[in-house]
Amino acid sequence: MRLTALALGCIVALLIGCAAGSGRTGLPGEAPTSYRQEAGHAARSFSATASAPPAASEPGRQLVTHSRQALFGALNDVDRPRAGIADSLRKLADDTSLAGRVNGVFTSHILYGSQQMQWIHGALGGVTTLANVAWQVDEPDMGLALLRLSGPRLQAAMSGTTLLAAWVDFLNLAEAVLRQCPAYSVERLFRDMNRVQQRIEPSMRALSSLEPGQVEAATVAMPELMGQLTQEFHSIREGARVATERAGQMIAAAQAIEMLTMLSMMKLSLPRLPPAAPVTLGVGLVMGTNGVMMGSQVVVTAEWVEMMRRLVQAGVLSVPAVSAAVRIHAGQMMMAQANQGLPQGILDALGEGPEVRAMRETGKAGARMSERPQHHVMPDEFREWFEKHGFTNAMDINQFCVELEVAYHQAIHGGGDWRLGRMWPNEWNQMIMRALTKAEREVGRMVTRNEILNIVAERMKRYGIPMNFAPWRGR
Repeated sequence: MRLTALALGCIVALLIGCAAGSGRTGLPGEAPTSYRQEAGHAARSFSATASAPPAASEPGRQLVTHSRQALFGALNDVDRPRAGIADSLRKLADDTSLAGRVNGVFTSHILYGSQQMQWIHGALGGVTTLANVAWQVDEPDMGLALLRLSGPRLQAAMSGTTLLAAWVDFLNLAEAVLRQCPAYSVERLFRDMNRVQQRIEPSMRALSSLEPGQVEAATVAMPELMGQLTQEFHSIREGARVATERAGQMIAAAQAIEMLTMLSMMKLSLPRLPPAAPVTLGVGLVMGTNGVMMGSQVVVTAEWVEMMRRLVQAGVLSVPAVSAAVRIHAGQMMMAQANQGLPQGILDALGEGPEVRAMRETGKAGARMSERPQHHVMPDEFREWFEKHGFTNAMDINQFCVELEVAYHQAIHGGGDWRLGRMWPNEWNQMIMRALTKAEREVGRMVTRNEILNIVAERMKRYGIPMNFAPWRGR
């Protein structure tokens, strides 16, 4: 509890310091329109200045700008460790490393990690696409809707990267055990790795689906899962120590376990088991209880809290998702409290209010399983036309659905019988396609994807349709 109180106290102190600052609305130390975070020669920066935005003077446009900056900051936070993860997987796949030992029996485990990298890369690409389009559309409400649409992808990539980093820790542990602790049998280690993969797989599968309900559930369960993985890592490490000592190699056992401790704690994924040194913000290494230098868990920074606050207030991320991230960063003792709410000070810092509390809906509506019908704002029957105009992948028209009351959904389609409804000139599908084709005739070319979004946004406002998109869940 002392660790928990200290960590939370540090967070609140940081937040108070931010509030007592200059009164700027921007992130502390941020550039007006870009995020750049360095991670060595392999670093990649997601820039918030990919293209010129519409006029940014109006409040709605400023909200889009600030939310998008925070989104790119979160993207950089996710992308920074990926270079190290990819480098570790490449080294492990080398014939002189894990893949080349004991006839390659652990190669499938390395391949599993590489497969997770692929979907995380795709999810981040989708977030970037949606963020760039949000920057370019004229209607601020449409821009915010596009940013919110990127939320499940960002959330999945954040949690997926954390799990993948943990899996790489286990792969490095397996390689070290094979090299340093021959008394620990290969068969037992293989069983250990399969057991850990089976723990990780359900969450990875849910996250890679990018389905909002599954992603949210997997993210909220992350602290408990990371706690279980920490225990698994400790169990394997202790098993290797005991096996080596029983083989009469006491000195070798001590050296091996010290090396294995360094191996994990220099990585980013697994929190230390208590007892542990106090959390020190901003310090890369601290002295562990056994005298070994170990990587510290950086809880949060003021910039991170402000970034999360913006994403929560814009509806990109939910408070439960941010809560899970805080618990994982704070370490084992907070992960043990996964079912408790965050302290009020942190909730206030994240912008806890009516719009945030609304994100905690449970049941069918909260899991995006409402009985209300979904409405394609870009008609599915004209899918080919929209695909020719750039609505593919992250911008597929199935992403642009809204839930409506049954009666209203029937009304905008001209009544309960869609065949008769098509005879009404203002029926949604006919109206929107008429507006789009008219725009093409007037400009004498194909309208762009952003021009289509601007037209759709204007018609949605005219029909009173909320810009709160959710992916198509099927009939």
